[in-house]
Amino acid sequence: MSTLRDLAEEHTRLRPVDIDHLHRVAGDWQLLSDLSFADLLLWVPVSDTDGFVCVAQVRPTTAPTAYQDDQVGRIVGGPEVAHLAIAYTQGRIWREGDPVWYGDTPARHEAIPVRLRSGDGESGEVIAVVGRDTNLSTARTPSQLELNYLTTADDLAQMLSDGTFPPVRHPGETTTAPRVGDGLVRLDANGKVTYASPNAQSAYRRLGFASHLVGEDLAALNGRLAADPLEGTEAANRVLAALRGEAPPRREIEARGATVLTRALPLMPAGVPIGALVLVRDMTEVRRRDRALITKDATIREIHHRVKNNLQTVAALLRLQARRVGIPAARAALEESVRRVASIALVHETLSMSSDEAVEFDGIVDRVAAAAAEVAATEVPVRVRRQGSFGVLPAEIATSLVIVLNELLLNAVEHAFPEPGENLAAPPTAALDVLDSDASAPDGPAPTEQGPTIDQEKADRPVEPAEVVVSAHRFRKQLHVTVADNGQGLPEDFDADQGSRLGLQIVRALATGELRGTIELRNRAGAGTEALLVVPLAR
Repeated sequence: MSTLRDLAEEHTRLRPVDIDHLHRVAGDWQLLSDLSFADLLLWVPVSDTDGFVCVAQVRPTTAPTAYQDDQVGRIVGGPEVAHLAIAYTQGRIWREGDPVWYGDTPARHEAIPVRLRSGDGESGEVIAVVGRDTNLSTARTPSQLELNYLTTADDLAQMLSDGTFPPVRHPGETTTAPRVGDGLVRLDANGKVTYASPNAQSAYRRLGFASHLVGEDLAALNGRLAADPLEGTEAANRVLAALRGEAPPRREIEARGATVLTRALPLMPAGVPIGALVLVRDMTEVRRRDRALITKDATIREIHHRVKNNLQTVAALLRLQARRVGIPAARAALEESVRRVASIALVHETLSMSSDEAVEFDGIVDRVAAAAAEVAATEVPVRVRRQGSFGVLPAEIATSLVIVLNELLLNAVEHAFPEPGENLAAPPTAALDVLDSDASAPDGPAPTEQGPTIDQEKADRPVEPAEVVVSAHRFRKQLHVTVADNGQGLPEDFDADQGSRLGLQIVRALATGELRGTIELRNRAGAGTEALLVVPLAR
């Protein structure tokens, strides 16, 4: 469906500032719809015609709708829009006319012009019309609540026509709460309560006020009820600001373990201050759950922090043990274990600083890659870099994936590149840490007079800087990861499924088990090796 801006730009000559004002109207008119017990449709005149196009619609939550189908995008003209044309050209609210029928639903038409006030505060030109259409099929004798709703709706409709409604939205403020049904208090010009809905009365009872609100000075009452004197003064000042014609931001009042959210709006139809409208909502249970979630979140983060510390302690113990082992193979195995434990600790360290069970994985990959380049037991300088973004990953994927990447990176930087002076024609002895200890490549053909061998061609190539690249991209709810190097590649008889080294076993087990993905090791088209890992993201 087209948006308000799309429809306005396509069918009208409205300026960007006009369209922005219509967005503000559509962002705050649920209040007017609920008070009116009516559907609101925002109509804009179509360029070079006498028709109007509907660019937005809202249905009431307090009454049945007059329209079963959406009207947005509908273009109408002729007698059907006569009331809209009068409101638009004459700049006044249109309430005349008999009820109309939409199928089996009788409805009453009203039209409210929408003005955009000029920068100096003067009433500006009419830029659109709000159609207020009420479903009359459930008409009944109005109660005191309904009469106050309708009276307040008429005041806001006049302010919409004047260009003083909706008020300017404060930065970061939402328009979803409180709503009319949460609780409504109407004040006169002196700040006295003239009407309070039952839900509003109940909200103030939660704050500790047991009497009736009608007749009370609401600003003074808010100041008395608030547990914090400074908060009470601020709550009182916001009611007074609304009485002066301002629209202060929403404010919460806390007292007796209860929390009530308030919103004060000035009522000044035709520019005459006649009082204020205060909406209230009991937020006690919501704030209680918020505090419980904050406590739970802090506990989880503390657990991750302690797990990280314990893993670092384990890594330190393994490092100390490695220094005391005289057997080179055992020392190397312990050092590999230190790196594996440290990579897992990185995930828990990131989770301990996060507000949920998900991590920004790019930073972890960069740290693992830097560590792999630093600890590589080779005299060849290897550059490790990342392409693309892993994005945010859940903890259950991040923990296993960081171990897989750690193994692949370490093996690439340690075994993919020959030492200076090493015979390039000789097969790698431990490429990617996946060859058995007795593995060897078949002897190559002897040089002949017809030309150099393939191995000699490799030796004659210009030597490129050693590099390992980690690439990542998402495709169809899958994460595709490639770890590629420009080293000497895999031997011809390499079989990933038959390798018995621990590094390959860890990679294969985690990739196909915990990650539920696939892993493939192969030679690159030019030179070097690449590992292709595909991980499903939907669990």
